[in-house]
Amino acid sequence: MPWYAIYTKARNEKKVADELNKRGIIAYCPLLTQVKQWSDRKKKIEVPLISSYVFVQVEDKEREKVFAINGVVRYLYWLGKPAIVRDDEIAALQNAMQSSFTSATVNAIKPGDKITIPSGPFEGQNGTVQTVKSNKIQIVLPQLGFVITLVK
Repeated sequence: MPWYAIYTKARNEKKVADELNKRGIIAYCPLLTQVKQWSDRKKKIEVPLISSYVFVQVEDKEREKVFAINGVVRYLYWLGKPAIVRDDEIAALQNAMQSSFTSATVNAIKPGDKITIPSGPFEGQNGTVQTVKSNKIQIVLPQLGFVITLVK
């Protein structure tokens, strides 16, 4: 069965994935654990790695079933057809999410430098440094099609 990317309403990714799984449709929403600070406390919360997107594995003839879930907006399209996400891409994303990231050290990196991420969820990925600021660095990962931000 192929994997498809579906676009959801803002902040509905986890709810949509849970509801799809309850109804027997295989859904995957990669989540990161972050520490958020409010004025009176800190709390660990899970946030989606890719905002407003959930991956579903469903037969082509049953693609319309996902629209029965509240919060699903549409499928992601490529060249007029629903975009298919390869199994190896989903597996790479799942493997990356299973590893734990502790910290990174930045030594004399400047925009345009080509780097290989040495550890963490994106270990071994090659990227290009986009911006370097006092406490964060943005790296473009063309193989995965997105930019990651590392914060000190």
